[in-house]
Amino acid sequence: MLMAIDMPALRPDVSPRAPAGDSGHHPDGRPKIRVSQIHFYYGSFQALDDVSLAIGANRITALIGPSGCGKSTFLRVLNRMYETVRSARVEGSVFLDDQDALAMDVTELRRRVGMVFQKPNPFPKSIFDNVAYGLKVNGLRNRARLREAVERSLRRAALWEEVKGKLHDSAYALSGGQQQRLCIARALAVDPEVLLLDEPSSALDPIATGKIEELLFHLKQSCTIVIVTHNMQQAARIADDTGFFLMGRLIEFDKARVIFKTPARKETEDYITGRFG
Repeated sequence: MLMAIDMPALRPDVSPRAPAGDSGHHPDGRPKIRVSQIHFYYGSFQALDDVSLAIGANRITALIGPSGCGKSTFLRVLNRMYETVRSARVEGSVFLDDQDALAMDVTELRRRVGMVFQKPNPFPKSIFDNVAYGLKVNGLRNRARLREAVERSLRRAALWEEVKGKLHDSAYALSGGQQQRLCIARALAVDPEVLLLDEPSSALDPIATGKIEELLFHLKQSCTIVIVTHNMQQAARIADDTGFFLMGRLIEFDKARVIFKTPARKETEDYITGRFG
């Protein structure tokens, strides 16, 4: 039985993973992101080992696996959030459409690839100013256009009807689930092409979680979604594609229905069925 153990480095005896798929092609059409042979390090510690996959456009890709296996690190590679850590470095390639994401202007990359974190992190501002923040940073000052954009973003985040009468109240007055949808609205305000979510509903109750899942299902019509989750049921409900990470390696990547019904690797089956992790 495999066990999830925090290790100081990647163990050399982990069995080789099955091919994760051609990093340049997605079976259901055009890939939005192509990742090839990514190795990632925090100082001398290797957090990701030779990860390659293609993330399909306008699909929900779920990343699953035990804690400390590299899922969140991989998410941060996609929009270079790791650059805030001085000792971090990456090898390999990441392409957003046909552009080298590791070489392009990081501000432009993060406008195109937004991120929502595990814990809701609204700014100490009003609901309106939270959503308008990115728009103002990008130079939008016209008040009428700001109002239109804020309303549109809140509608896309399925929050407008709940907050339209209190836009100038503090964002901290919202419930946890509402704050998370506000953070999604803030990310959506600059019209990202990709939305990354790191366990966005782990601290929410089932009703709020359901609202987030329904929201993501509708959002994939307009953007590509990559979500890290420990909730197997959530991944099975909303994901089109699923990748299973273990000890820094992508063990298996396929359509979600394949991963959850007929996984190719025993490690994947053991994790999904609760034998470890």
